[in-house]
Amino acid sequence: MTLAEAATQAEALAQDGNERELAQLRAQWAEELEASARGADFRDRAVAYRAIGQFRFRTKIELLRRGLDDESPAVRGSALLALELLSRDHPKVVNDVRSLLHELVTNDGNEAVRRLGVVALKNGSSRPDTIQILTSLGDDDEQPRDLRESAAKVAQLLKRKAIAK
Repeated sequence: MTLAEAATQAEALAQDGNERELAQLRAQWAEELEASARGADFRDRAVAYRAIGQFRFRTKIELLRRGLDDESPAVRGSALLALELLSRDHPKVVNDVRSLLHELVTNDGNEAVRRLGVVALKNGSSRPDTIQILTSLGDDDEQPRDLRESAAKVAQLLKRKAIAK
């Protein structure tokens, strides 16, 4: 079985709530995941970073942070997908890398990475600086339409969350 196949299996176990088997699978694949995340081939790194989310590997947040800084847009995107997944029930995951997400959303050279960063920010706390960045992106006609729309939607969501508190 490959890491990608194991990650798909882990995702199914997590969705079924089968924590015991998921923990066993994590233990079995932890070292290979680490090695792949540090490998030379960006494709292997991308699979590894996405697998962090699929395995629900909360202990790999520091490794995930490295993926957000990777030179490859595919790897950064995979790390963002994992971050978004891990932060759905745990806003601290996003809050801990918020400044890095702000940087990716505003300055990354890859539009898809920027959009994924916006999506990840929706799971964090409703902070005014994040809302302002997203609102500005949403209002900037020079930004790609998909990015503007995503940023505006997430800004509105975060404003509603702030009001609901």
